[in-house]
Amino acid sequence: MRRRPRTSFLVSLLSILTFASFSLYLSRNAISTWRPYSDLRKLNAVTNHLVLHNRNKNNIFNNQFSRQTRRVSSIKDTLLSTVSVLIPDWEILVIVAPNTPLSSSDTPHCLFPNNASSPAKFSGVLPFTNRTTFKCDLPEPVRRRRMFSQPMLVTSPTSETEFPSPAPELLKWNFLVYESFSTENDVVVFAKGVNHRNGDNRSPEELRCVFDLGSGVLNVAVTSSVQEVFRCPHPDPSELDFDSHYGLPNRIGISLEIVSENTVVPSVAYYIPKPGLKPKLMTNDLSVQARPKYFLCACTMVYNVAKVLREWVMYHAKVGVENFILYDNASDDDLYAVIDELRKQGYNISTLFWIWPKTQEAGFSHSVVYSKSKELCSWIMYVDVDEFVFSPSWGHETENSVVVPSLKKLLAREIIKGGTRVGQVSMRCMEFGPSGQRRHPEEGVTQGYTCRRRGEQRHKSMVLVEAVDPSLRNVIHHFQVNERKGFMSKQVSVEEGLVNHYKYQAWDEFKSKFRRRVSAYVVDWKQEINPNSKDRTPGLGFQAIEPKDWTHRFCEVRDQRLKSLTRAWFRSVTSNGYRMAWQTN
Repeated sequence: MRRRPRTSFLVSLLSILTFASFSLYLSRNAISTWRPYSDLRKLNAVTNHLVLHNRNKNNIFNNQFSRQTRRVSSIKDTLLSTVSVLIPDWEILVIVAPNTPLSSSDTPHCLFPNNASSPAKFSGVLPFTNRTTFKCDLPEPVRRRRMFSQPMLVTSPTSETEFPSPAPELLKWNFLVYESFSTENDVVVFAKGVNHRNGDNRSPEELRCVFDLGSGVLNVAVTSSVQEVFRCPHPDPSELDFDSHYGLPNRIGISLEIVSENTVVPSVAYYIPKPGLKPKLMTNDLSVQARPKYFLCACTMVYNVAKVLREWVMYHAKVGVENFILYDNASDDDLYAVIDELRKQGYNISTLFWIWPKTQEAGFSHSVVYSKSKELCSWIMYVDVDEFVFSPSWGHETENSVVVPSLKKLLAREIIKGGTRVGQVSMRCMEFGPSGQRRHPEEGVTQGYTCRRRGEQRHKSMVLVEAVDPSLRNVIHHFQVNERKGFMSKQVSVEEGLVNHYKYQAWDEFKSKFRRRVSAYVVDWKQEINPNSKDRTPGLGFQAIEPKDWTHRFCEVRDQRLKSLTRAWFRSVTSNGYRMAWQTN
């Protein structure tokens, strides 16, 4: 006969479960404490009791938020507010308060509570909020700690700096509100870790937008929740705290609240009121919608592409692209020098510093609302700088033909029966291999890579900006169109349009993509997750180690159609032989 459990055993088990539940509750609350670091009006570490106005319920309750500041030795006798985020590959992103005067003669370091330090490298200035950013590595000894603390930015690793006790915890990139954008009608918020990449999106009813006014907090309902993109209405201007001298709103933090968990997502984002916002009266006048400046733009996210950008821009400008929108993912090569040269030659290039790692889909969502706000583009083509769009029919034209090839011919505003209108045009991709190349071809990728895989791989799109669904959902350069307004997507035949994707280049070029690569189904190539995804390089595995036969891989069909076209359009004779227009001395 089995013995009955002793009473003492049951009591012990119950105690363990109770303690575990309580510990989990405390740890979750610790994670959910929002520290916006956005209140520059209070330079001492303080704790404020804030009144939270709940717009969905007619009640008011108190909440408590802590604010920390840093003494940054790189500016003499100045107290500054900074916030740091742990991003992939043990890097730390340090964001300095807006409008901070930094000296170019300083050599900043990240200093940690255990006196470990690492050099801090300037990354860039965030647009819209004018915040300077640095990156530093998390030192090896610090990585072994159970909790990571925020570093300080100092001019020397030996600087005498007093840390607050306890030191605030380092924010985690996988659970963070990192950006916001204000349109005429609402606010778009970008956040990691609220929704999941597998398409499991929280319902808008589960969330609220939180506006930190400094003197209080406002909650407003979320109207859309898809991927890393959330939308909510602007707060009532009458409730904002305006500066008495300039008549502008004081700096306002913004985040998201997960209502059922009573969790406010940590945030480094600010709310920027829509243009023309007045502190008292709001007019009901509707402004006339201006026609976008450019009919066709190309948008892409870039990192250290100075070597290949000239070829990509010059080619696509030839075939109808009028403006290029580059989301710079913290490049540290000669990108901006190349951009300046291209601008001087008459090419229209817009750039946005977008430091957030592995957020291509969110960046493309941002580009839609950015283009609308600037009235930039009617259509936007989403391709990478190793992808070239062309029509095989162009090869039937002679070199001296007066017919100018143009992608715009694919964008005719067709009206399908029933009133449906084409809002997106998709083209199939052909993936090219190394084609025997061991280094970057001097004449460009269109000339050097001429052997590809046989089958068509995925597709890329040109989308009508006004046709994009308000959710801004997109996957693999393809948007969801607003079917409720009568828009549809159309895929053209391979005879009408193709994308040459020079994906598997010479090993040194391809290897540089391995570390930063992100896709819809493979977040990090080095993680042994989803090994059979088409986003993975066949046969490569999980490490950036060159296979012995790399130069001859992915070569099933010789395809020189685009090579012949670009040679006819861009090659010229010099005293040293033939040169392509994008080649530099």
